[in-house]
Amino acid sequence: MTRARGAARGLIPAALAAVTLAGCSSSTGAGDGGPGGPAVSSTPAQAPAGAGAEKTGADEAGADATKAAEKGGRVGGAGSACDLPVTFDIAAHWKPRGASMDLGSGLDPELAEELADLAEQGTVKVVCEIDAKPAGNIGFLRVWRGEASEDDPRAVLKAFVADAPNVSEAVYTQVTVGALAAAEVGYTGHSELLDEPKKERAFAVVTPDGPVVVHLGGMDSEEHVAMLPAFELAKKTLELRR
Repeated sequence: MTRARGAARGLIPAALAAVTLAGCSSSTGAGDGGPGGPAVSSTPAQAPAGAGAEKTGADEAGADATKAAEKGGRVGGAGSACDLPVTFDIAAHWKPRGASMDLGSGLDPELAEELADLAEQGTVKVVCEIDAKPAGNIGFLRVWRGEASEDDPRAVLKAFVADAPNVSEAVYTQVTVGALAAAEVGYTGHSELLDEPKKERAFAVVTPDGPVVVHLGGMDSEEHVAMLPAFELAKKTLELRR
């Protein structure tokens, strides 16, 4: 990722608030979400793809002590707000919607190009966002999807983190998500809006239809910690779509 791209990631979030993402109109067990675009971190990435500690066991990931949230619906299946190769439960009151960067013709071409660039991170593109605002938090659980490849979950996740701006303190863990082998990472990003570090977390699985990354950010670390039960619920209930 170039420095220009990294800087753009830090400047775009405010503009994203004015952009309406394309979304499906129906869902199973949960309604469509409110407006919001892919939240991104701030300044250029400083950690290479191989950076970060490596640990084994879900207890080392730091999120296992967090209880899963109350179920509010399920996303990923046919007729749900997001068409995915996996399905998982979402927390009560969180609102899912499909995400794309079909921005139309009214946007400045340069800004449109920057925004489209933000929809891709590592080897995956954002396809779904689940908004926490109706539940009283500020943040999103986002799902990113890639093309089928030979990459394992760890490689997918490392590429995802390496393409994020200003990452530090990344700790990778081999875990099991449902019946699938997975990789999980907790790391520190940076909030351009608040000009302070913030915690982020993601896990990756590989399906026959390509890799899937589920990422939890948040406006700040306090919001992130408050939303971890929703992340744990997704991780606990994820399975291949049948």
